[in-house]
Amino acid sequence: MHNFITRGTGTAALAAGLVLAACGSAAAHVTVDAPGAAQGGYTVATFKVPTESDTASTTGLRVTVPNLKSVRTEPLAGWTSKVERNDKGETVAVVWTAEQGNPGVGPGQFQRFVLSLGPLPSQETVNFPAQQTYSDGKVVAWDQPSTDGAEPERPAPSITLSADGAAHGGDHQVAAGDTAESGTDTAARWLGGIGLALGLFAAALGLGLVFRSRRS
Repeated sequence: MHNFITRGTGTAALAAGLVLAACGSAAAHVTVDAPGAAQGGYTVATFKVPTESDTASTTGLRVTVPNLKSVRTEPLAGWTSKVERNDKGETVAVVWTAEQGNPGVGPGQFQRFVLSLGPLPSQETVNFPAQQTYSDGKVVAWDQPSTDGAEPERPAPSITLSADGAAHGGDHQVAAGDTAESGTDTAARWLGGIGLALGLFAAALGLGLVFRSRRS
């Protein structure tokens, strides 16, 4: 019985280890997240860059974008950013480089790099091939497309676009969000004020009843 339990525990631990290893491998990829991204619209894309090396730090990142008219970088302390454009003025790539004195993204760490970009192309999926540079000079290319649903060893960061974004711009979406938040905050204040007023009225009414009962 003891041997059976020991073997069962060992098997479960091994299975859990394999699952964690698989998750860790997937999580180590350079990925991009852009909630609400739609064809013809604007979005904020966040590139998550983990350092896979055990001995070197990530000191550079180059992301290729699909010839977009508007691309803006978010300021990132310790890093410089450069937007590369073609002869039509369209952005074709963005490069981040660790500044002097910045050791970069160390082993076991990750860094987020954020872009505001658009209008997005009219297609279901957009790939953002990336090159990750390490402090030891090694360059890792994340540029392999997925084929037949199978994930390659070095997949290119990609996002899936919905088909209803032509009438929505990124700035409009932000403004709408701010307006909604402001309206919610205003409503909450009004409800809070009404609640306070009702509470004071109830307290006054209760005191009045107490005084009346004492007089009677």
